[in-house]
Amino acid sequence: MRIDLHAHSNVSDGTETPADVMASAARAGLDVVALTDHDSTDGWAEASRAALDHRVALVPGMEVSCRTEQGISVHLLSYLHDPVHPGLLDEITKAKDARLTRAERMVTLLAEDYPLTWDDVIHHVAPGATLGRPHIADALVAAGVVSDRSEAFTSILTSHSRYFVQHYAPDPATAVELVRAAGGVPVFAHPVASARGRIVGERTYLDMIDAGLVGLEIEHRDNPEEGREFLRGLAAKHGLLVTGSSDYHGTGKPNLLGENLTTAEVLARIEELGTGTSVVRP
Repeated sequence: MRIDLHAHSNVSDGTETPADVMASAARAGLDVVALTDHDSTDGWAEASRAALDHRVALVPGMEVSCRTEQGISVHLLSYLHDPVHPGLLDEITKAKDARLTRAERMVTLLAEDYPLTWDDVIHHVAPGATLGRPHIADALVAAGVVSDRSEAFTSILTSHSRYFVQHYAPDPATAVELVRAAGGVPVFAHPVASARGRIVGERTYLDMIDAGLVGLEIEHRDNPEEGREFLRGLAAKHGLLVTGSSDYHGTGKPNLLGENLTTAEVLARIEELGTGTSVVRP
């Protein structure tokens, strides 16, 4: 069974609709795919209908944006949570609003040096989507400033850039607690992806584990091998699930559906633990 538990649609920063993600999953030979848009479950209904059409099982999920006290970004995958649970919903709504304010400020700063307007950015955002830096990157590509999203993120939009602006995000341990309270299964996404920026120390892992963390996304292209070894040891020590995923974004990233996979046994355990909603099977 081919299972990929991390994919994005244009509800956040992917380039395909939720239905097209499911179609792409079928073409990639997947049996199961998780839709995990940033701070949003708005794509679940469309993806659920398409799952039946394309005969690919859907794991409803979300990727929650978090930040430590030290300002380090952490992404938390949530599977099978209740999408209308008040505590989690209030927190992600607050984070989405902060993303919008942050994006407006970044565009104002960028416009001082580049041919970029707010309307240019909005042109690349699907209605109701979670707006983020990838949409600013798309506008910079369209303006001919950079060649693709990757170049934008390694230069103009890096967290070390003068154009970068922080936004509100919950503490990782708090997010884990909220996901568990919503009946979800929390998994730390690409934990040692050092090329993306600073990564957390062991204290953060322990705090998240104490809060109810269930798993680690270890098999991911952005986790270097030496980091994966550390994560495998941590998972073994604390009884955490190990997942593998693509982090698919359509044409927004080079990541390919199915390039890393999760075992059927791990998916079964996620289903046992998740009580907020269910896997959609054709």
